[in-house]
Amino acid sequence: MSDDPHFVDSTRSGGTSRTLRMYGRRDSRDAYALRDYLTRSVVSYEWTEIETDLACYALTGQSLHDAALPIVDLPNGSRLVQPTPAEVAARLGWVMRPQHREYDLSIYGAGPAGLSAAVYAASEGLKVVLLEREAVGGQAGYSSLIENYLGFPDGIRGSDLAERARQQAIAFGAELLLMRGGTHGEFQGDRMIATLNDGTTMISHSNICATGVEWRRLGVAREDELLGLGVFYGAGTSEAAHCSGEDVIVVGGGNSAGQAVLNLSAQARSVTMVVRGADLSATLSSYLVSRIKNRTNVRLALNSSVTELLGDASLESVATIDSHTGERGLLKARKLFVCIGGAPNTDWARDTSIERDHLGYLVTGPDLSRAHLRDHWPLERAPFYLETSVPGSFAAGDVRRNSVKRVASGVGEGAMAVAFVHRFLSEHFV
Repeated sequence: MSDDPHFVDSTRSGGTSRTLRMYGRRDSRDAYALRDYLTRSVVSYEWTEIETDLACYALTGQSLHDAALPIVDLPNGSRLVQPTPAEVAARLGWVMRPQHREYDLSIYGAGPAGLSAAVYAASEGLKVVLLEREAVGGQAGYSSLIENYLGFPDGIRGSDLAERARQQAIAFGAELLLMRGGTHGEFQGDRMIATLNDGTTMISHSNICATGVEWRRLGVAREDELLGLGVFYGAGTSEAAHCSGEDVIVVGGGNSAGQAVLNLSAQARSVTMVVRGADLSATLSSYLVSRIKNRTNVRLALNSSVTELLGDASLESVATIDSHTGERGLLKARKLFVCIGGAPNTDWARDTSIERDHLGYLVTGPDLSRAHLRDHWPLERAPFYLETSVPGSFAAGDVRRNSVKRVASGVGEGAMAVAFVHRFLSEHFV
């Protein structure tokens, strides 16, 4: 986030480097969480592994056993010991309180749909606030290279695209609240009241839910235990540099998995792509299929799924099974990247009258059931295309039922949702 006053990117300053530095052990869940957050936030940092008592004494004056790692040295010279991503964000000046008591529009989720909505809403004069519980970019921020997005013939990293959109939204006057997310929603008359995860109350005349999806889990034993200790979710943008000379595994057959394979295979000795289906072309864009098949260090394990994660303190190997032959396999690997889609983040709506489908996706416009509208829709007009079963509450992007899971469609839906917000506000607040 290059416009932040507390951070100077040494690649742009032209002067003395004031890069953020991080120290920690290689197999550390906390260190991975920090690397992942900083990478997706487009923060330049230097990572130093501390694996000996000698190195640890030089850094902390303590042994590896006694030292509290990871450690983050901030550009301003201060040191954080075992910080969380939220604490680093706060010390960099990114965590702020709302500037207003009420807003014309609140947007939840700073992925492509939410960022697009913020840009269009702010540029058109609405008082808008954008809330994000983690890093800007959503799942797109994990992508090592988006090659089929309009206007970028050479491709662009997901985090870089998100950072450009963030800067654009801020320039137009949108307010961004990081490390904030809604835990409960309530609709009172013409006001939408959300309780945030820090206890703050957010009031707006309209809202757009663009919270996207959370990575789907494998559903095997020890998955949570090994998270960050060899098991990772997403395309591995922060971890590719640490895979040099290693054998790694990518699980999934969609575009995110394909991008992960290409990104990791440039560093790793070998990459095994574990896919449930019998053919990549059914779920993967053709340009990715051809590139993957041309990588000599990539092996395809089709009709396969992961059954077990093995290792003591960290991942050491992965057990698989072939669904056609029943043959079981054992793949040695210290890193496994899971890219098998996601589940919508809509728990906040469970106590509201917003309709969700059986998977938790928000139902909008013509997809709303007649029975639900009969019981909950209070207006004479029909819901707008991206409007939920609560007037003035909209959904855009991956969180919406029947949405197209692409960056471009998310951006389009974000812009379209703002057009409907204007129509709603003109009906009720002019």
